[in-house]
Amino acid sequence: MSDKKVSLDDIVSLCKRRGFIYQGSEVYGGLAGTWDYGPLGLTLKRNIMNLWWKTFVDDREDMYGVDAAILMNQKVWQASGHVDTFTDPLVECSECKSRFREDQIDTAKCPTCGTADSFAEARQFNMMFKTNVGPVDDESSVSYLRPETAQGIFTNFKNVVDSFYPDLPFGIAQQGKAFRNEISPRDFVFRSREFEQMEIEYFIDPKDWEKIFETWVNDIEAFLEQLGLPKTSVHKLEVPNEDRAHYSKRTIDFEFDFPIGRKELLGLAYRTDFDLMNIQNNSGKSMDYRPKDGSPALVPHVIEPSFGVERTLMAVLTSAYTQDEVNGEERSYLKLPVHLAPVRVAVSPLLKNKPELVAKAREVYAMLKKEYGNVMWDDNGNIGKRYRRQDEIGTPYCVVVDFDSLEDDSVTVRHRDTTKQERVKLAELVARVKE
Repeated sequence: MSDKKVSLDDIVSLCKRRGFIYQGSEVYGGLAGTWDYGPLGLTLKRNIMNLWWKTFVDDREDMYGVDAAILMNQKVWQASGHVDTFTDPLVECSECKSRFREDQIDTAKCPTCGTADSFAEARQFNMMFKTNVGPVDDESSVSYLRPETAQGIFTNFKNVVDSFYPDLPFGIAQQGKAFRNEISPRDFVFRSREFEQMEIEYFIDPKDWEKIFETWVNDIEAFLEQLGLPKTSVHKLEVPNEDRAHYSKRTIDFEFDFPIGRKELLGLAYRTDFDLMNIQNNSGKSMDYRPKDGSPALVPHVIEPSFGVERTLMAVLTSAYTQDEVNGEERSYLKLPVHLAPVRVAVSPLLKNKPELVAKAREVYAMLKKEYGNVMWDDNGNIGKRYRRQDEIGTPYCVVVDFDSLEDDSVTVRHRDTTKQERVKLAELVARVKE
């Protein structure tokens, strides 16, 4: 195992070369802060999102999923405070006119042109993308691309209660796009202008908040283990009073050791009743919940676990990126958990110019494809190059059909992490791969 620390360049290069993530609009010179997912990146991202949904929604009895609209009535963002306060400090160089987030640079010297003391006083820049709905461009038609998915959950609280009347505590979960007009997007997909979130608003009786909060801490830690993130790379930061949002009574930032340093991976916040009371006060509609046992009505409080998909994916890639030495040659591979790997099995004929091997390998491919779906056919280059390519994209198993396969109905299964090979009977192959 190599002691070399994974760099951001390692991750970016792998993602571009192997079809995980491309620069958005690259053929036209790109658009900063936007990224396109290639075939393998899309599958990896979906695997992460599906695991999250299975863990926190499908496997629980107290969760309800929604998929709210990206465009919402402007009153949503006025009531939530985003129109007035969703801002970052922007500074502009008087010499080259470059703009930066003040808290991300040393303002003594412009990073672009090198001019000293060229920055004027910072001004607040609202990060929401503003647009107009309908044919008339005026203030009444203003809307915004949502900067978070949470408000779509809060505005549907009463709908879910009226439709399903769940017992407290219960959660509403959503996955979806969010948009922030970042002043200076950076660090690959870590900070971008278009991204996806996985969020839950968990509605509770405030008297139970401390116990439920700790349960969520444990559930999040268990999920991060499922992602293959080492415990030593995950850190819990108890956010102090002066740094918390004004509506939060307690917040924990789960941080991760990214190649760019220790940064926030996800957050867990006790938001009290701030959001529902905002809606009640601004819409004039009651957000009361009436317990089934006849207890007095209350406006529930909320605990919010909030995950960024791209940051989660970046943490998964960082944790999985591994270097070792095989037969005297350095090897780079993705040691992904099997349930996250974009390709579970690659199937190859030993030689692609032998029709009998190709035909047999196609039978094996069809069998595994029917069972697992994410199976790749690979007959490009010699067998050693195929192994290296599959290692690099994180494929756990390579199945090779050779001349012996035609005689004994068995194949060679090569394991990614150990590079060891074993002969497996075709009748046992599906079960063996599952193990």
